[in-house]
Amino acid sequence: MSFFALIINGHWVHDLPRFVPLLPHTEQLGVRYYGLAYVLGFLGAAWLLARYAKKGRSLVPAPEVMDLMFVIMLGVFLGGRLGSFLLYHPDSLLHDPLSFFAIWQGGMASHGGFLGVTIALAIYAQRRKVPLLHLGDLIVSATPLGLFLGRIANFINGELWGKISNVRWAMIFPDSMPPGTPLEMIPPRHPSQLYEAGLEGLLLLAYCQWRFWGTDVVREKPGRLSGEFLVGYALVRAVGEVFREPDFGISPILGLSRGTFYSIFLLIAGLALILFPRRALEKLPAKS
Repeated sequence: MSFFALIINGHWVHDLPRFVPLLPHTEQLGVRYYGLAYVLGFLGAAWLLARYAKKGRSLVPAPEVMDLMFVIMLGVFLGGRLGSFLLYHPDSLLHDPLSFFAIWQGGMASHGGFLGVTIALAIYAQRRKVPLLHLGDLIVSATPLGLFLGRIANFINGELWGKISNVRWAMIFPDSMPPGTPLEMIPPRHPSQLYEAGLEGLLLLAYCQWRFWGTDVVREKPGRLSGEFLVGYALVRAVGEVFREPDFGISPILGLSRGTFYSIFLLIAGLALILFPRRALEKLPAKS
C-alpha cells in the first residue's frame, strides 16, 4: 500500500508508524520515536555548545560540554517527568509511584523540563563557577532543536492531535476515537503537532541562532536571550494551544488550557530577565 493510499473524504489517515518503522511495535516500544527525538536533540545541542566554545562565545570549554549535557539530560528527564505528573495528573503518581519510570508510556511536560534544567544549571554554575545566566543563554539557543524533534515525534506517533477541523490539510488520527471506530466515522483534525514543531522549534531556533551569532547579546546582556526565549515560547505555545485538543480528563485553569496557563509563568520570568539586565561578561570577547 502506498504512503498516500489511506485517504478518506479528502483527508489523509495518519498511519506513520507503519510507514516509518524502527523496531517491531510493542507497547513498551510505542514511543521509540520520542526517545530518538531526545537523543538527536541532545546530540545536536552538544554539537552547538562545542561550536560555541571553539568560536570563543562560551565560558564552557569544549572538553566540558558533555559534562554539561549530562546535567541537562538529568534536568530534562526529572523535571519533565515530575512536571507531567504534578502539572497534569498528580493522582497517578500517588496511586502508582513506579509509573514515574514507565517512560515507554510517554509523559514529559516541557514546563517541568524547563524548571528541571534551571535547577540543574544552577547546580552546575555553582560548582564550575560559570555565570548562571550565561549558561541559560547557551542552553536556550539550542533548546528549540529538541522541541522541534519532540513535536515531530508526537506527529509520527499520532499523539497530541489537534481540534476537529475541515481545513484541506486536516488529518484523521485513528487513536483520537475509541478502538474499533470505523475510519469513516473519525472526524479530521488539525495536525497541531506540526504547527508546534514550526513555532516552538523552527521559528524559535532561527531567532535564537540569529541573536546568538548575529548580535553580541550573550556577552553584553547575560540573560537577555534566555528571557527572549521564554517570552517567545510562552507566546507560540499559546498559539499552538488554540489548535490543540486538550488532554482528555484534564480540566482548564481559569478558562485556559494547562499549557497556556503554565506558560504565563514563563512569560513573567522572561520579561523579568529582559527588563532587569545584568553586567556584560568581561571574559567573553566582544563581537568582531
